[in-house]
Order: sequence, then C-alpha cells, then structure tokens
Amino acid sequence: MSDTYTNLDYAASTPMRPEAIRAQLDYDASEIAGANPNSLHSLGRKAAQVLESCRRVVARSFGSRVRASEVIFCGGGTEANVLALIGLAEAARAADRRRDRVLVSAIEHDSILDNLPQLRALGFTVDTVKPNRRGYVEPSELEALMGPDVALVSIMFANNETGVIQPVRALSDVAHAHGAVYHADAVQGWLHVPFDVADLGVDALSIAGHKVGGPVGIGALYLKGRTPIRPRSLGGGQERGLRPGTQDLRAIVGLAAAVDALLPHVAEHVSELRPLADNLYDRLCSNSSVHATMGDWADSDRLPGIVSIYVEGIDSEELILKLDGLGFAVSAASACSSGSMDASHVLRAMRIPREDALGSLRISFDDRVDPAALDRFVEAFFEVVHDARP
Repeated sequence: MSDTYTNLDYAASTPMRPEAIRAQLDYDASEIAGANPNSLHSLGRKAAQVLESCRRVVARSFGSRVRASEVIFCGGGTEANVLALIGLAEAARAADRRRDRVLVSAIEHDSILDNLPQLRALGFTVDTVKPNRRGYVEPSELEALMGPDVALVSIMFANNETGVIQPVRALSDVAHAHGAVYHADAVQGWLHVPFDVADLGVDALSIAGHKVGGPVGIGALYLKGRTPIRPRSLGGGQERGLRPGTQDLRAIVGLAAAVDALLPHVAEHVSELRPLADNLYDRLCSNSSVHATMGDWADSDRLPGIVSIYVEGIDSEELILKLDGLGFAVSAASACSSGSMDASHVLRAMRIPREDALGSLRISFDDRVDPAALDRFVEAFFEVVHDARP
C-alpha cells in the first residue's frame, strides 16, 4: 500500500466530522450519559430534552415547515427504508383493501429490493419501474403502471451508484394523483444537495447519519403528519410506537451535531464540488475506453460528489485492487465475492451491457476532499488502465 492513502469511497460511508466526535465526547462526560430519555426522574427528563432538541435539528434539515414530531429516529437508513416500505404499504391497504400493489424502481438500494419478498409474503403484488438510459425514472413510465390498486410508490431521491437525481416531485405527483403514498430513500442525497420535503411532495423520506459525517448506526424517517403507517416491531412505545427500544441518545447527539455543522453550507459545497466532479469526468472520459454510466454527464442532474464510470475490457475488481495498492479507496457498482463478480443491477437496469457494467467504478467524496488528491487519482487510474491492457 502507498505511504499516503486517500479515501474516495464516501458514498459508502464518510469519516465522522469533528463536530460530531466532540458532541459525543461531551455527552460521554455529561450527567445524562447512559440515561434513559423515557424515564420520569430528573436525569431522564434532561435526556429527553436533549433528545427533542436533536429531533428539532434533524427536522430543520428536511425543510423549514417540518415539525419535530415528523422525525422518527431509527438504527440507520436500512431500518428507515424497511419501516417505510412495509409499514406504509400495510397501512394503506388497511385503509383501502383494494390497495394491494407496491411500485418501486429497478435501481433502488438493496435495503428496498431485498425486502420485496416480505411484501409478497404479506400478499402484495410488487412491480418495478425501469429507468431510462440516463439513469432516472420518467414520470410517464410510472404513470403507465399506476392504478387504484397501488398502495405505495417507493423511488429514491438519488441513486447511490450513479449519483443521478430522480425527478421526485413529478413522480410523487403521479403517485398522489392515483391516491398512493410516496416514499423516497434519500440516504445518498440528504445534505449533499439542498431540498425541502414540501417541494418534493413526499409522504416519507429516509436518511442515514454515516453518509454525512455522523455516526454509523443512526438514521431517521421523515413521516409527514397524519400519514398512516404500521410499526414493524413492538415493545416499548418509543418513537411514537413506530421504533421500539431505548433511543441511542449518544448516536443521535452525534447525528444532530453533523447536521448543525453541514446544513448551512450545503449549497456552498455543491458549488465547490460540482466543478471538481466535472473536471474528473472530463479527464477520465478523455480515454476512449472510459464512459460515464449515465452517458452525457455534463447534462445530468446528479449529486456533486459522485463520479460513476465504466471501463471497457477491465473488471472492477482489478481496478479497485490495483488502485488500492496505489493508495486510493474507490468502489464498484458491482458485488464482488469469492473471486466472482456480477454486474450492478442499477447499470443493467439502465441497459448498459453486462460486460461493460462489470468494469464500473464509483469515485465519491464530500466537502473535505483535497483537489490535489483527485489529480493524483487520475494519474494512478491511467497507470492502472495502461498496465491492464494486453
């Protein structure tokens, strides 16, 4: 491994921000460390005050009109997604027995797709909406599948592999026109681009702390007021009875601190990061064997800190391991295990040929990136590509 190592896999998880680390250390040294915020005694009440203060901070990140009561803390983005996917669908069917169908996009995260068998076991029919070649779901494609039997539409805010932002407002309008509920997995896009849930028109939206410099193992579900939902588990009544178990206040404090540090600067970070990503696309795709996964990257609505490419004739695994040896952590949009590799379901849904999708690479970073490190990465990347050629 190189003496200097650069993490360019922030879309997988980000280092904790100093503000979040300090907040957790302050919590550890405080009198409420370990106190149960559901207890009636004075320590419990103080812990509850901190919990609700953090809830208000997270609520602000969803929009100026979001109430703290619309934030449900969960053990991460996956748990938030599962609660929304199954809980919203069951509640919608309970209100109207005709609504026994769920629509999701073919490019969802595995925390959605891997739970579709649960929905089917519960008696729901599940249909998938395919994206276009540029990586987003067109409202007309969703409209073609809608009907009075649809309980829930779950289509993400931005894709975790390509970074392509979905036309959420137009999609939620289609869903609502047919009486369905709309959920968006915003784990990858939250606090990376500005948005307001009121403008998006969503009924529920999932986030995770470790994607923005907060702790691992904490997330939240925005749930619009009066939106029916059923819990996935019972036992204690915490979080409005939707997520039982004593809240991890230490993790929540760290999450709120990361939000406080990042929220005022989101638009500024977009303006700083987009030129870096554009330059990276321009330089990498100057090689005729390297292609942006969404085609015309310059005209794509995408997250500013994700660069998604594929390389003709070279497998992702080879690229990742050789770049790792040169001091760069990147990832592929494909799963690697036991020496075998399968193409990304996202890229295949975008109609990228399997042999090309097997050469995918995702470079991701946030406001803490060193632009000089990106220059060094380009040099290392072309060294690897050159050495890999016959």
